[in-house]
Amino acid sequence: VQILLKLWRNGFSLDDGELRSYSDPTNAQFLESVKRGEIPLELQRLVHGGQVNLDMEDHQEQEYVKPRLRFKAFSGEGQKLGSLTPEIVSTPSSPEEEEKSILNAPVLIDDSMPATKIQIRLADGSRLIQRFNQTHRIKHIRDFIIQSRPAFATTDFVLVTTFPNKELTDESLTLQEADILNTVILQQLK
Repeated sequence: VQILLKLWRNGFSLDDGELRSYSDPTNAQFLESVKRGEIPLELQRLVHGGQVNLDMEDHQEQEYVKPRLRFKAFSGEGQKLGSLTPEIVSTPSSPEEEEKSILNAPVLIDDSMPATKIQIRLADGSRLIQRFNQTHRIKHIRDFIIQSRPAFATTDFVLVTTFPNKELTDESLTLQEADILNTVILQQLK
């Protein structure tokens, strides 16, 4: 490890680090080790027993001036976080509005059969909440989206579960078979 020790009128610094006062006992002990030709304990810990090359510069006729930090552009690599979930731009402003989408629903529910609620997040940022029987098929969700938002009738889209993200390709499965009871489904445009 290459380390530069700079001696100033009012203290010393390592590399381009902060000024260390000569009067501090820890710093005095550090300098005594250097004068004896030993590697200070602090540096031994830093390099974990590796080799240390300690260079010195004498600036004792100058006061320490904190060096300007040089701009270093990020040179690493990034990782994208998040999921394929579209950003929600608008949502129903009240529970009444959500209920209205359920009441105006074009899906026929058999009250004698078990039912479930499915929330559908549309590609335009809005959402729909609808009751379905557990025996309804994924195709019924697609039909419900098209009936509720006719603009999507001519649009090619897929339905995806949220976690884990899985495309619902077999539209003949029942909601129970697809294991999507009481879940959120995403609409993604192709």
